[in-house]
Amino acid sequence: MLLTPDFVAELRAHVGPGFLLWLPGVNAVVHDGQGRVLLHRRSDTGEWSLLSGILEPGEAPADGVVREVREETGVPVVVERLVAVTVSPRITHPNGDRAQYLELLFVCRPDGEGHRARVADDESLCVAWFPRRALPAMRPYVAERIALALDYQGQGAVFTPAGR
Repeated sequence: MLLTPDFVAELRAHVGPGFLLWLPGVNAVVHDGQGRVLLHRRSDTGEWSLLSGILEPGEAPADGVVREVREETGVPVVVERLVAVTVSPRITHPNGDRAQYLELLFVCRPDGEGHRARVADDESLCVAWFPRRALPAMRPYVAERIALALDYQGQGAVFTPAGR
């Protein structure tokens, strides 16, 4: 089961689960020097996905993505760059909560040599490094974000209009 940040739980207590919340989210494409990408299998859906989470009030986005990766995998990372700012589709989570996310997509690399990944919280069933050419089955949207992040050529972040 995914952890709901305290501030979101407090907000939900006031507005209810059916109210669509607009939340800032961070996504990490973590790659190592061996051509591998770090992914997790989500406990709420069972799907392989990027490491991600909701920013805490007042938290800088780069700090938030570093925190989320470490909380979920135990891997300390360094942010290399922001590669995309997008808006998610409207989502109904398994618990009935409705949300839409401002998504900030970061490319990160492990900080140091000791980057053995492990399940570090209850948001993941497992975590693993995958060669880019042998990624597990995942939603096409997730695969597209991985390709976008790894193919990025340093020409500025991607900003997509609503409706993609």
